Amino acid sequence: MSEPGPESVPTSADPRSKRPTKRRAITPVSEHANQIETLFKDPSKELRLPGAPKERTSSSLAPPPEIVANVQGSSAGAGSGEFHVYKASRRREYERLRLMQSEVDREKGDAEWEKQREETKRKDEEKTEKNRRRREKKRAARSGNKKADGGNGAMDVDRPSMKGLLPPNRDMDQSADGVEGYPSAEVPGVIIHDED
Repeated sequence: MSEPGPESVPTSADPRSKRPTKRRAITPVSEHANQIETLFKDPSKELRLPGAPKERTSSSLAPPPEIVANVQGSSAGAGSGEFHVYKASRRREYERLRLMQSEVDREKGDAEWEKQREETKRKDEEKTEKNRRRREKKRAARSGNKKADGGNGAMDVDRPSMKGLLPPNRDMDQSADGVEGYPSAEVPGVIIHDED
């Protein structure tokens, strides 16, 4: 037997051949790996990412024709190709009408949302103003009491209207139990219990 000659080597595997090797179907994994490999070949190269697709609107579609040369009817004798032309034009028109309706619905929704937002904002401002007036009223009542006492800062704790609203004055001389039911203030810190 003789040695296998160059005729027995497949043409695409022959190094002398100019024919490209057969390409196999690319799997998603190999395609992704190929893209990453391409990116890492030149890291200094700037990447161009595709932008987000533009939202389709009725104005982005081609306008309907103003003059229709071949008016299609339901008469007999229309060719089989006319049906597909009619279906395509009907589909385009329905798409245009659907986009116009979605634009109207979106505008209505936006107006409704804006109205609701304004209403909520108005209610919040009213509540804030009401609370501000209440705080100012309390502040005025407190400052009025200090002026009535001669301005020395000592307040009448026995008054039923003010009882429970104001914390005890820490500057006043307190007993061990505090002032009239208020517990004495504890100094925060670490408490060490001796276990004897």
